[in-house]
Amino acid sequence: MSASKRKGTAAETAVVNWLREHGWPSAERRALAGNADRGDIAGIVGVVLEVKAKKEMDLSGWVKEAETERRNDDADFGIVIAKKRGTTDVGEWYAVMPVEQLAALLDAAGYGNGGVA
Repeated sequence: MSASKRKGTAAETAVVNWLREHGWPSAERRALAGNADRGDIAGIVGVVLEVKAKKEMDLSGWVKEAETERRNDDADFGIVIAKKRGTTDVGEWYAVMPVEQLAALLDAAGYGNGGVA
């Protein structure tokens, strides 16, 4: 296994462990599926998580990948979890998603006015 693959696997495992410890006991790593990939983490209904542990940030590319995987999974939300350099605490890592999806997520959680301006 390449160093890059090992790093990615370790990051995905760390995210799964963090999710399980924080109320998502069904979180688990997904197997790669090529063009039909549905994200790195399963177990949160309606949500696709794409985990990245790269030195260089590529938010645009990563969000595009998460969006493709969201559509493949027919999920409501596609979120990139990007490892923060200098910490292994997943709670300090970054979550990135399109603002449109963020607004829908906040509305679904009861924050907001249902899209009424």
